[in-house]
Amino acid sequence: MSLSLLDWRRRVHRLYAELRATPDPAAGHAAWQAGRDWLLAHHPDTPLEPGDREAFTGLRIAPYDPAYRFEVDLDPDVEPQRLEVTTGSDGVVPFDKVGVLHLPELGDLDVWWLASYGGGLFVPVKDALAGKQTYGAGRYLIDTVKGADLGGDVDLHAGRGTLVVDLNFAYNPSCAYDPQWACPLAQPGNTLPVPVPVGELYPLRDAAEG
Repeated sequence: MSLSLLDWRRRVHRLYAELRATPDPAAGHAAWQAGRDWLLAHHPDTPLEPGDREAFTGLRIAPYDPAYRFEVDLDPDVEPQRLEVTTGSDGVVPFDKVGVLHLPELGDLDVWWLASYGGGLFVPVKDALAGKQTYGAGRYLIDTVKGADLGGDVDLHAGRGTLVVDLNFAYNPSCAYDPQWACPLAQPGNTLPVPVPVGELYPLRDAAEG
């Protein structure tokens, strides 16, 4: 058991709970960025390597753009699919495809369910800027078992639900900063054919900054 990892996950859960309770998404985005910066700069479980910690002054996160925020139905009409991912800390992690999200003018994103203890929704995203301005293997948008939950509504009687899909909150997995991590990455069904210039960018420093 790692008490520092417990603390990290508690802080992430609290950060997203405060985000969902904030009526102004732009204000929530600013608080989320400040929380991410603090975790990477100060927490013992930061994924930043020692050399990067010394020079770290904050993540490269694009200004909030409301055009990239959606609340969409979770479309469950998908063919069953199982994905098994070897990770750096949790062994082989299984995911089942449970639906798809249709984002206007952007494309579709598959929704995965963590098929092991605890469960949870997982939605990674890779866009046309991958390898240029965003992390080449894709970013994470929703990962409810880790606390990254942007909200939405569930109708228990109808068995349907919506998800808040706000690409301004797309963030880089730990393996973007530390190669010792192995992370579940975006599959073809989680690849958008268009640029998504919002959210956490990559690398830490723009080339113009040296």
